[in-house]
Amino acid sequence: MTARIPASACRVVGLKPSRGRVSIGPACVPGLLGNIVEHVITRSVRDTAAILDAIAGPMPGDPFTAPPPARPYRQEVGQTVERLRIGLLLHDPVLQLPIGADCLTAVTETSKLLELLGHHVEEAFPPALLGPTGLGEALRIISASSTAARLDTWSLRTGHQIGPDDVESHIWATTERGRTYSAVQVHAAVQRLVAGVMRVPEWWVAGFDLLVTPTMQQLPPKIGEFQLDQQGGIFGLFAMPYSITGQPAISLPLHWSAEELPVGVQFVADYGREDLLIRLSAILEEAKPWAAMRPRMA
Repeated sequence: MTARIPASACRVVGLKPSRGRVSIGPACVPGLLGNIVEHVITRSVRDTAAILDAIAGPMPGDPFTAPPPARPYRQEVGQTVERLRIGLLLHDPVLQLPIGADCLTAVTETSKLLELLGHHVEEAFPPALLGPTGLGEALRIISASSTAARLDTWSLRTGHQIGPDDVESHIWATTERGRTYSAVQVHAAVQRLVAGVMRVPEWWVAGFDLLVTPTMQQLPPKIGEFQLDQQGGIFGLFAMPYSITGQPAISLPLHWSAEELPVGVQFVADYGREDLLIRLSAILEEAKPWAAMRPRMA
């Protein structure tokens, strides 16, 4: 999910660039869903833009290459933004899992700020996220089989057969479930998920500039208390679709829970529009600064 989930949990900025903006070649290969992209987490939008300028660009062997920007991304910081049409996604359309109250509050408060800044905001989201029947089950099959494959890879790299005593219980349960699926089932799940999600960008072509969502479905779990199950949810669910489509997305630390936990808000732009994300993010950082926010020490 490239920076957005850890950024949300740690009160920093996390940008996922467009597919092909930052090289993964030649040693790295795209993931099962073509969703591999790399960037960093930073304390400020300025730093995110500056680092993107430093690392963006193709290398031999890259399977994808993004179109070059009109100017350095650092120069987008401080620029104005035209009036935008922005959609809000306030529920989970894929797995129908519950969304935490603080995560929803973060988005609704951000929508009010966006309106104060002169933008048009409405509850709307790409209908393709609803997907064909079985989209959620396809995601579960892919997630479980990928977990099993990753543990096999680490077993080979370490020379140690990883077992239930080496990983957390929910990881092992997911791994065992992943091993029950055949290659045919995994292939069909990938086809089904991609067929639904890859129509998501049509929403931007239809007239929207940005989509705003929670970054995570729930507050960050305490160390040692995270359990991934059907009820607990997949914390990267709001991030996942745009990793598949290749669109740029950024998580900003715009909310703070009553328990003094950071809550990120995700902004998603059309493919290649990191410039728009950086411009608007810098404006929001100025309007609602987060640099001085610190958790209360117990």
